[in-house]
Amino acid sequence: MNKPDFCPACGARNDCSLADPRTADRACWCYGVTIDSAVLLALPAGLRDQSCLCPRCARVEAQLQAAGASIE
Repeated sequence: MNKPDFCPACGARNDCSLADPRTADRACWCYGVTIDSAVLLALPAGLRDQSCLCPRCARVEAQLQAAGASIE
């Protein structure tokens, strides 16, 4: 069963705003980062395009921190 608010790779919450009805009108955090295609291709085919990865599994934590630091 697909759980859109959980990372398909590790099972942690993925913080996807689109998966939460209360924030579905906001862009997901993943729209503002670049996820290496190798990360996505490393997922089993059945898990791709089902739900957002979490920032850790997407390997974008540094990008998110840099974006947060530049906004402040």
